Amino acid sequence: MCAKFAVGDDVMVRAAFPPGHIRAPYFIRGHGGRVIQILGAFANPEELAYNRDGKPDLALYRVQFRQTDLWPDYEGSPKDTTIVDIYENWLRPAEGEA
Repeated sequence: MCAKFAVGDDVMVRAAFPPGHIRAPYFIRGHGGRVIQILGAFANPEELAYNRDGKPDLALYRVQFRQTDLWPDYEGSPKDTTIVDIYENWLRPAEGEA
């Protein structure tokens, strides 16, 4: 598998809102997080939902987000996080990364 990102990389989730079967939760779109694990490469589930072959395979990442970044009114600890599994086609390098 050839993953574009590595554990520890800061990434941004695309702020896209296309119709159809989407595998990026609404609440993380447009937000930044950090890759904490690479889970492997899998057929694209957004393509599989329409009975296509899902090729090429996409890397799947486990990305950690700070709760305070996702929810402006969050009143919990600033150390609280949310972890989301997200496919590479939804991710971009965070500002300042190559």
